Formats: sequence, C-alpha cells, structure tokens
Amino acid sequence: MLREYKTISEVAGPLMLVKKVEGVKYGELGEIELSNGETRRCRVLEVNEDNALVQLFESAAGINLSDSKVRFLGRGIELPVSIDMLGRVFDGLGRPKDDGPNIIPDERLDINGTPMNPAARNYPSEFIQTGVSAIDGLNTLVRGQKLPIFSGSGLPHAQLAAQIARQAKVLGTDSKFAVVFAAIGITFEEADFFISDFKRTGSIDRSVVFVNLANDPAIERIATPRMALTAAEYLAFEKGMHVLVILTDITNYAEALREVSAARKEVPGRRGYPGYLYTDLATLYERAGRKKTKEGSITLIPILSMPEDDKTHPIPDLTGYITEGQIILSRELYRKGILPPIDVLPSLSRLKDKGIGKGKTRKDHADTMNQLFAAYARGKEAKELAVILGEAALSDEDKLFAKFADAFEKEYVAQGIDEDRSIETTLNIGWKLLAILPKSELKRIRDEYIEEFLGKEVKE
Repeated sequence: MLREYKTISEVAGPLMLVKKVEGVKYGELGEIELSNGETRRCRVLEVNEDNALVQLFESAAGINLSDSKVRFLGRGIELPVSIDMLGRVFDGLGRPKDDGPNIIPDERLDINGTPMNPAARNYPSEFIQTGVSAIDGLNTLVRGQKLPIFSGSGLPHAQLAAQIARQAKVLGTDSKFAVVFAAIGITFEEADFFISDFKRTGSIDRSVVFVNLANDPAIERIATPRMALTAAEYLAFEKGMHVLVILTDITNYAEALREVSAARKEVPGRRGYPGYLYTDLATLYERAGRKKTKEGSITLIPILSMPEDDKTHPIPDLTGYITEGQIILSRELYRKGILPPIDVLPSLSRLKDKGIGKGKTRKDHADTMNQLFAAYARGKEAKELAVILGEAALSDEDKLFAKFADAFEKEYVAQGIDEDRSIETTLNIGWKLLAILPKSELKRIRDEYIEEFLGKEVKE
C-alpha cells in the first residue's frame, strides 16, 4: 500500500514542495490526487531531509494545497517495451499517440538506461548507406557512430532527417534495420510532416516514433530522448537489430533543461544553461554504440539548430566534444537552391576511414574522397579570388577548379529530398566531376584507380 501525503506546502510554477516525507528517492515518480479525484503526475527533483521538491508533468492549475494528496510510486519513469513498438507513434512519455492499442510489454525498462562498459564496446567499422552523397561519399556514417547535424533556424534539417530515416540501410548484411525517431519540442506542423512522410513512404513499418510537441511540459521534453534511446537499446541489444536513432531538435531539449534548472534556482553556467549540460548530453550520446557480445547496434544522429548560426554556442560546442564529427548545413548553399545544403568542407566524420574501402564500399573510395575535398577547397578559393580581382586574374587551371566547384555543388551535393543514391552512384558522380580537371592535378589518387575509373562508365 502506497503512503499518501497531505503535506503540500508550496507550488511555484512547475515545482511543488512536499514536507514530512519518508524514504523518497531522487527521480521517483509520484501522483497528485486532486479533491475532484483527478490525478496528475510528478517526479522528484530533490530530496532534502524530509522535504521533497517535485516537478509537475502537467499544469499546476487547480491544485488546492490543503485538499490534494501526493503518493510516491517507488520507481522512476519506465517505458513498456515490445517488438510491437515498430510501426507505432508515441508521445514524449511513451503513451500511444496513433489511436492504436496500448503495448503489451515484454518488460518495463528504466528510461535512464544502464551505462555501457567501455571494455565491452566494439569499434564502429561498418558502413551505413544514407543515400545522401555528401554524407556517404565524403563524411561517411559508420554503424555505432554518433554523428550530429548542425543546422541553423529555417534550414531544412527536418527534411534531411526524414530523408535519412527513410533511406538508411546497412549494406551486405541480413540483419534487421530499424529507425527510432524522437521529435523534441517541435510544432504540430512539423510533427505532422514527419508522421505523414513516414506513412507515405512505408518507412513507418520499421520505425518507432516519439513526438513531443512545443506545448508539452518541459519535464516531458527531458524524458523524450531517453524514451527513444531506451526503445533503441531494447531493439538493438535484446532483439539484435541495427538501430538508427534520430533526435531532433537537441536545442529544444537543452532549453527545457535550462528551464528546469532556473526553476530550481541552480547557479547558471554559460548563457544560462546549467553547469552540468556537458554531462547531461553525454548521458544521452554515450548510449549509442556496439557491444562485443551483441549482434545489434545503436547509431545516433542528433540534430540541433544553432542559435544565430553560432558554432561556438554551448549546445553545438559541447556536442562536438562528445560526438565523432558533425555534418554542417550551409545557409549560403540553401540560398542557391541546393538541397540538402550540406557544407562538406567544415563537416567531418572522424570514423569515416573505418567504414570505407574494399569490401565495405569500393576500393577507390578513400582516394576519390580526398581528391574531391582538395579540389572543391581549391575551387572555392579560386571563386573567392575571382570576386576580388575579377575572372581575368585567374589562371586557366584556377578557372577549371572554379568550374569544378560549381559542378560539384550542383551535381554531387544537390540531389533533392527524394533521391536515394547508392554508394556506387555517388562514387561514379565523383569520377565524372574529376574528369573536368587535368589528370596531372589528380595527385591524391593512385594511378591504377585513375586508369580503371576515370572517364569510364562503371557498372553499378
């Protein structure tokens, strides 16, 4: 029998103080019963002697201090998990949102998960094909990796997220592939876009979707990515699936964290975010990876919109320290009509070398990747020089590199949001573009590859 307390002493915004409690723990769930029989949920944020500070999941309106009762449930937030979650849409707290029945769970898992033993981790080494050339060809995603997408407000990161969720696959394996998609603090319009896109393309059948809307409580927003990662851990490590987790938008998550921190009157860190933002983000990101004893894996793509396009803002800055690279979206490319507007030069996948080459993608991948990077960088420099000095000041070679840079953006980076390119198609487009340049300039590619691939139609 759960003990009930009628000792609510104060309600301030989303926080409530309950006095004279016994045996209550940090993170424990509670229920508040109002005088009219209505129940609302809360979670313990702080315990000080016999006082418990709790945060409300719903509004504090209508809570009468003297007539309301609180009971603590002796457990944290849990997610009921089952293989039947695939194809379903849930809210930020794991309740069905698609008018379907409740999940009959195999088990209930604490959403905070259990830390992965570093010695049990397996090194990421298998290529994941996203169907997006700028990622597959130049900033390759590897199974078990954490690769964030840095975007600016108004850039089409939602479309890119939906495209990757729709197209991603592990090549050369029979293992089952699943996508866990968590939308954090988004508008109803954005939520409708994601769900409609998943249903339109049939990718909903292999997806688990969690949707937390902008008008949902902050505490639910903090729980949403943990719900998604708990579902991913179950599918990966219990059911042996390759799971791609996409979290959008991490900035909304950090804002909710700041809101809760301010309500608790904690000492703020940079730009008002709590001092433990780095640790908190790490508890999410580090749940991705592979285990030596398990067949499945979790690959993580967190998407965050950088306030004022500032890469030094605390959220992208700290994310960059924890994850293995970043994909950066460019406002300049977006203005040119290039979709997806991935800026390949500042983008980086630190594990790309581990997932490419013979037996994984194709033997010429590493050489062509390095050459495309170098040629595009030189082409952009030539274009900048032409703006300052005029095109007449460019050498014939510089003019070729400038022409290459334009063609590279239009044919390699730009592909629209519905085109799914195989890695062979991506590599062949790269060779077609390199044919613009003189052979003598292809210094980063081995002669035998130039002989085999340059200017020739390669069968896919």
